[in-house]
Amino acid sequence: MTYQTAELDRCDCDAIHEEVVAEVRKKMPDEDILMDLADLFKVFSDSTRVKILCALQHSEMCVCDIAFLLGMTKSAVSHQLRQLRQTRLVRNRKDGKVVYYSLDDEHVSNVFEQGLFHVRESR
Repeated sequence: MTYQTAELDRCDCDAIHEEVVAEVRKKMPDEDILMDLADLFKVFSDSTRVKILCALQHSEMCVCDIAFLLGMTKSAVSHQLRQLRQTRLVRNRKDGKVVYYSLDDEHVSNVFEQGLFHVRESR
């Protein structure tokens, strides 16, 4: 970080804008909600899980297909899918002996698309 950038990141005022703070405080979600949101974003911090979400963005797939696509073992993919299910980003359905996975709902698709748009826009 350059000296000039560090200067821009520091606020030298001592005044607290009480009206702004009070208004924002009213709009802040409960701490539990913010913790759940932080946990949700942690799931996106793993590139394997992001690859799985990207694949499921295009099609419902079984573990074997995902493993083949990503060049991983079924066990490794299953482990990541378990974490994605726990945070309700992915759901599954059974068809005989095959379990198919898909994105849980349109919200997950929207979050993924917005993140991808943001990354591409900033390049």
